[in-house]
Amino acid sequence: MSTPIAERLGIEFPIFAFSHCRDVVAAVTNAGGFGVLGALAYGPERLEIELDWIDEHVGDKPYGVDFAMPVNYVGKGGGEEASFESLDAMIPEQHRRFVEQLLARYGVPEMPAELDGGPVAAAGLGVDDMGPNQVQVCLDHAANVKMIVNALGPPPQYVIEQAHAAGMLVGGLCGSKVHAERQVGIGVDVIVAQGTEAGGHCGEISTMVLVPEVVDAVGPDVPVLAAGGIATGRQMAAALALGAQGVWTGSMWLTVSEADTNPDALENLLAATSRDTVRSRAMTGKPARQLRTAWTDAWEGPDSPGTLPMPLQGILHNEAGRRTQRAHARDLIGFPVGQIVGRMNKVRPARDLVLEMVEEWIETTERMSAMLGAED
Repeated sequence: MSTPIAERLGIEFPIFAFSHCRDVVAAVTNAGGFGVLGALAYGPERLEIELDWIDEHVGDKPYGVDFAMPVNYVGKGGGEEASFESLDAMIPEQHRRFVEQLLARYGVPEMPAELDGGPVAAAGLGVDDMGPNQVQVCLDHAANVKMIVNALGPPPQYVIEQAHAAGMLVGGLCGSKVHAERQVGIGVDVIVAQGTEAGGHCGEISTMVLVPEVVDAVGPDVPVLAAGGIATGRQMAAALALGAQGVWTGSMWLTVSEADTNPDALENLLAATSRDTVRSRAMTGKPARQLRTAWTDAWEGPDSPGTLPMPLQGILHNEAGRRTQRAHARDLIGFPVGQIVGRMNKVRPARDLVLEMVEEWIETTERMSAMLGAED
């Protein structure tokens, strides 16, 4: 089972698995896919530790790293105005009061002073300060890291130039054919066409419509990976039939046995149906699909002060999230996840999911071939 992008990367199956958990990245990579570590929450020193660990556990197999470097965000350009302290001070008092009232409604206490503080992770926070050093860590691991991906639009030009100089591919997620064309125009090698069914930041166009639009727009020389609502071999066969060279998956790995998903969030994910997600700005400040919770409902309610731009909303969410997790307030505990969550109803090893996808893909293509043969 091979496609041009799989051959180029030297992987057995064109299954790309995004995860913030290094154990999942290694498990999928060792099963023949291409694990991609989501590095949003990792500063350079921690990222070095994570990549060292993955290298030790995958041998000479290739994998990728995904960053969240948005085009527009408060604090763009870096400097003192982009420091956490400066950004935190920009959050209006009415938004803080709204959060406090919401948490009090669900019995969430304040964080004890001895546990308060610590680094805050939010999309759009520290991009200019940490980004170059994070990229350098990836370059230092170029023996295994074969692709750098940006999850929030076109990657900065320095990322493209340095990655190409090191022989790495550069990937970019997009939600429209116009975005795909722009990314190819600045040197992005691999386009991830992500439909609105996907978890996390996504656009409004469905995967079935988006993938062939992007494939036709970028031409035959640019590999396209299909993303959004994909977790089975049948869906992978459909994606390849639409012109994609592989599938980009993410949500399905949240409930595998290797994942480090918060236990309360895991219970909510396992219980959710495909109708229990919502595309909301309540988590990061930009539209992102996630579990529908009391938190997302509140920000859409009549008393809401309105969400803040990235990364201010993410700072609020991160701080509230620490408290809700400590209090096990499941009504408030969500997670970025796509509509495929309705199929995620039990915990299984990542390797089993990879092999099941491949087996179903083979069965599907054989069945379709037999149907065509029967017509002859």
